[in-house]
Amino acid sequence: MPSNQSPLGALPSRFKRERLLIIGCGDVGQRVARVQRHVRVVALTSSPARVEALRALGVTPLVGNLDAPASLQRLSGWATRVLHLAPPPLQGATDPRTLALMRVLMRRNAPRSLVYGSTSGVYGDCAGAWVSEQREVKPITPRAQRRVDAEARLRHLGRLRSSAVRVSVLRIPGIYAPDRENGTPRARLLRGTAVLTREEDVFTNHIHADDLARACQLALWRGKTQRSYNVNDDSQMLMGDYFDMAADLYGLAKPPRIPRAQAQTELPAMQLSFMSESRRLLNTRMKRELRLQLRYPKAEDGLA
Repeated sequence: MPSNQSPLGALPSRFKRERLLIIGCGDVGQRVARVQRHVRVVALTSSPARVEALRALGVTPLVGNLDAPASLQRLSGWATRVLHLAPPPLQGATDPRTLALMRVLMRRNAPRSLVYGSTSGVYGDCAGAWVSEQREVKPITPRAQRRVDAEARLRHLGRLRSSAVRVSVLRIPGIYAPDRENGTPRARLLRGTAVLTREEDVFTNHIHADDLARACQLALWRGKTQRSYNVNDDSQMLMGDYFDMAADLYGLAKPPRIPRAQAQTELPAMQLSFMSESRRLLNTRMKRELRLQLRYPKAEDGLA
């Protein structure tokens, strides 16, 4: 008789195949699923309309919603590895979605490793300084504060003696890829959205979606417990220089440069928030411990 605890039915004790559960199987999650070998993959989706698309990737879809904990019961005890890429809610100071996931995973047979996709925004504004994973987090925006809450909850899970879950946190900057929806600066360049003058500009960091997917995959197996990793490429560019470079690649006009005071009256709040934080992420730990060799070391490599 099929088990109520597993979306795939009863799992015999001799079943040795690794089983990966992807929470938040969007663009990056699907890239991870495509490169799996000898691993059985289940993806949680809140949209029944995505079931067939996930099956076409060789993924077993499980319909459930992190905002409805009762719908998550079949996740308990199944996965040996978990990739958590689901974002927190859009409001509030905490992340109840991560808490709901933790509770169901810990009911029986906790996974061996859990990788969480966080954001480099947890560091806040660093005034252009080089930032390693040892830097204290000082989130400014509410969305970054929710990520810090999720990180703290998962670290607590990793510290529990009863769990033995190896928790790794990936701190991710701007994700780009030509085959990703809104994955390049082209649309913004066509709109003519302004950037800051060089004197007031901020450093920005990037990672190609394929390199991020490979980092997720490697962290599931090589990530150290209670360890955070900056996952970014080697390009260290001012934001305006990044858009100028993209404009040259696409043969488009470079964006106008305006002072910060003017930007605060003309640009949307979301864009202003990205212009209020400046940092240069160090990716040494990612290369040394995850042993990730970037396919796209520079943003111009991936955009081209």
